[in-house]
Amino acid sequence: MKTMANREILLFSGLAIIIALVFAWMGSAYGMRMLVEASCYAIIGLGLTIQWGYAGLFNVGVMGFIASAAFASLLVTFPVNQAFWDTEAPGMLAHAALVFAIGVAVIYGVSQSHRLGLPRKLRTLLTLIAAAITYLWVQGLMDPATTLIERNGGWVGGLGLPVWMGWIAGGIVAGVLGWAMGRITLGLRADYMAIATLGISEIIKAFLKNADWLTRGTLTVSPLPWPVPTPQEIGFIASRSAYLSITAILIVVVYILLQRAWASPWGRMMRAIRDNEFASAAMGKDINRRRLEMFMIGNFIIGVGGAALVTFTSIFDPASFVPLNHTFLIWVMIIVGGAGNNLGTIFGVLLVYVIWTMSEPAALFLFQQAAVWGDRLFDWQAPADLATRALQMRVFVIGLTITLVLRFAPDGLLPEKPVKYE
Repeated sequence: MKTMANREILLFSGLAIIIALVFAWMGSAYGMRMLVEASCYAIIGLGLTIQWGYAGLFNVGVMGFIASAAFASLLVTFPVNQAFWDTEAPGMLAHAALVFAIGVAVIYGVSQSHRLGLPRKLRTLLTLIAAAITYLWVQGLMDPATTLIERNGGWVGGLGLPVWMGWIAGGIVAGVLGWAMGRITLGLRADYMAIATLGISEIIKAFLKNADWLTRGTLTVSPLPWPVPTPQEIGFIASRSAYLSITAILIVVVYILLQRAWASPWGRMMRAIRDNEFASAAMGKDINRRRLEMFMIGNFIIGVGGAALVTFTSIFDPASFVPLNHTFLIWVMIIVGGAGNNLGTIFGVLLVYVIWTMSEPAALFLFQQAAVWGDRLFDWQAPADLATRALQMRVFVIGLTITLVLRFAPDGLLPEKPVKYE
């Protein structure tokens, strides 16, 4: 334990020095932006740590949960679009929502008809018929409503509520979506679960991108309301510092709650399920229910972090959600830091995001120096697209980082520590 504590002090001290050098080189405004974005990723990373480090769930649909949470936050916090409310569209949408709710209730009732002795094949057929009727009925009601919205109001707009309510709403939407996705995927093997979550994530992105009446699609929505004064009001450094204070408080709260939960009897049960699900099942534990529980809790935290991240960027653009930035990069952070270690997750997020952010300016600086000295010594003419090549170095540097970590620290730089249960 003493060795682990010394390693933590050494690694975090080195990281602090690196961050200080970034501030000195790129300026305080740039450094504060980097820290705010990294803090949002840290919240997301803690949510993914619950799923992978605590429960062993291979979730590759992180992008979809971030996008859905960001949209929910947008819908709650963006100012009201009065042009939408002045039309008949709200009533038409309410009618479609009522029909959809009735249809879902009927579908669920038919799916449970085995309790009445209905044969399985007939039950499946009736369920599919009920689902098809519900879809066609709702679609028939939605088409004129969406046409009216796009013609008169452009899109539905928001509710104009406080930003913190939007973040909570984003977490709830991501958690509910995780429940629905978990019901489908948790019974699959890890590789099949990864494929399923990735596919569903892309479906969510495609829906948000093409639902112009709901999200404005590729037209984007901006500026998103901030929970603190904006840079236009008090300046970049002050506003980003205030934003960072909020995300830092969220990280501390989530970290403390997770640490206490993991050291409790509940944490012991989840660890037992992760390490040996057959033995846990033999002890009477409901494996799928507990995994679904972890999936939902993790998604709630991912949703809050995703909503905070997109709010900070001040623009909602469905096309900007890409697996590289919003799934793969977060997995690299978790692996580098150490799965199952919350402190390791925070360290991995900060380290990887600093590398991700600074690899472009560092590579561009090196390329420019190579061009200058190459011209002086060898009369070498550098390519004209050095800036583009420097941007592409991000992926190379991240790949090199994770390769080195997996080679020399396969459990992460701060691996999971033995837990002292209460």
